[in-house]
Amino acid sequence: MQALRTAATGMAAQQLNVEVISNNIANMNTVGFKKQRAEFQDLLYQTIERAGAQSSDQGNIVPTGVQIGAGVKAGSVYRITQQGSLSNTGNIYDLAINGRGFFQVLMPSGETAYTRAGNFAVDGQGQIVTEDGYVVQPAITVPADATDVTVSKSGQVQVTQPGQPEPSVVGQLELATFLNERCLEAIGDNLFLETAASGAATVGTPGLEGMGVLLQGYTEASNVDAVAEISALIVAQRAYEMNSKVITTADQMLTVASQVKS
Repeated sequence: MQALRTAATGMAAQQLNVEVISNNIANMNTVGFKKQRAEFQDLLYQTIERAGAQSSDQGNIVPTGVQIGAGVKAGSVYRITQQGSLSNTGNIYDLAINGRGFFQVLMPSGETAYTRAGNFAVDGQGQIVTEDGYVVQPAITVPADATDVTVSKSGQVQVTQPGQPEPSVVGQLELATFLNERCLEAIGDNLFLETAASGAATVGTPGLEGMGVLLQGYTEASNVDAVAEISALIVAQRAYEMNSKVITTADQMLTVASQVKS
């Protein structure tokens, strides 16, 4: 009975849906996290009678035909890049992007990764780094005797040092944008890699050419909406239960059919 296989594909699809939703909920408090959504597609159809086929020698046409669907499959799991809310942390090394763009991070492999998580710190050499110690690009070194660090909206980093009446510029942060940022490859640790689908990175100064601006002392919160995720979770659970009910019903029908005696 085809209904058994069809309902099984529905259960598998809803299982994937719940896994995506659960990951969103798990990352509600992850800095810079962007929620995901699962999309589905129907499977191939078995055509028993084709619509538009000729049904007689007189040229009568079948108006609707008969097609039986084979179920559902996962079409894609895409990332929603909507801006998250900005949280004031008071940490001078925390930076939030208000608008488009990603911070650039140098990986140990030499690759450049990208992130929206701006909860940075300085390492033993005074370089601005991520939580995992990866150097933010372009590399900026804060002098050991700096008494204050200021990052402008355009990414210019200035430090105040003893005996210096005016702050001095020690570097310029840049942001990267992508034509299709939804297709960046997530590798964990709040990092993404460029892909063929995302397009090449366009690097520029914050605030220029459509790029976002930087806010010092802030971080971007996850864009996960708890109420929407719980609602979606309930809908997925109900759909899973209904598909399991189809399997139970089809099994009962097969049992009845097997008990029919000639």
